[in-house]
Order: sequence, then structure tokens, then C-alpha cells
Amino acid sequence: MGTHIPTREEAYNLLKKYNETQSLLNHAKSVEAVMRYAAKQKGEEEEKWGVIGLVHDLDYEKYPDVHCTMTKQILEEAGWSDEYIRAVLAHGWGTCTDVEPLTELEKTLFAVDELTGLVTACALVRPSKSVMDLEVKSVKKKWKEKSFAAGANREIIQKGADMLGITLDELIDLTINGMREVAKEIGL
Repeated sequence: MGTHIPTREEAYNLLKKYNETQSLLNHAKSVEAVMRYAAKQKGEEEEKWGVIGLVHDLDYEKYPDVHCTMTKQILEEAGWSDEYIRAVLAHGWGTCTDVEPLTELEKTLFAVDELTGLVTACALVRPSKSVMDLEVKSVKKKWKEKSFAAGANREIIQKGADMLGITLDELIDLTINGMREVAKEIGL
């Protein structure tokens, strides 16, 4: 049973050990930023939420066929807290795990993971290529175009918003604001 509470530095070093692709590193940083932002809004532990967001796709680059399974093994071997491991696994509920998101942290990660991809795509087609001037209505407009950022599973995003008891607009707003916190770092 793991009890280790990792630091942000430990989490980032682990992420870098298994991931080299800049787009995946940027995705991890985006999700981390949104998780930290959400934690701040809810009066929760920013470090904990951020670390979990940072490593949620730890195994995706090297082990895409067993996504989440290898992350569980890697984090268990590192002695990470069971609570952290469970939260990471819950983001893959219905696609690569049967771990249902139950806590506010787990539901938030589940909801924002796919949405950061859609928000990134929306930012990149703007003249500014930035999230700094991106508005909810622009994301909503692109949301309706199923071929746009087709990899961003809208069903999962909507399910996540429903689980959190917030509107899609509120979830998009949260995600944009969170990503603005690291806009320069992720090139948006």
C-alpha cells in the first residue's frame, strides 16, 4: 500500500522519464494548470491536484495500448499514495479503466483532460494562437463541429461537467482560465 506524497519536482521528473514529445508535455502542463486553478477555486490542495494532473497520462507515449495500466504499475513501484494512483486511474473511466471518478478531484480531472485538447485546438486556429483572448463562445462554436479536434471526446467532457454539477460553459471557462496560468510555458 503506497503512502508517498510526491512533490511537483518528483512528478515532473517522472513525467520526463516516460515522455519526450513536446505536445504530450504541454498537455500534461495544461491539465496540471487547470487542476491547480480548480483546486484554488474550490479551496482544495493545489499541489496535490496539480501533481495528479501532471502525471495523469504518464504512460501514454511509451505504452499507449495499455494506457493507465502501466501508470498504475509505475506509481505503485514508486510507492505513491493510493489516493493519487486512484485519481489518475479514474481519468480513464469508461475508456481504459473501470475506476469511476468519485471525489471532486477525480471528477475534475475526468472532465478537463479531454477539454484541454479542444481548448488548445481552438486557441491554435485564432490569429493570436493564444488562450489569452479565447472566449467560451468560440470554444462552444467549435464544439459543434464534430470534425474539429475530433480526438477530443465531447461525450466524456459533457459527462464530466454533469458529474461536477456545472454547465459546459462553466467547465470551458474554468479550463481556459487554468490554461492561461501557463500560456507562455505551453506556447499558447
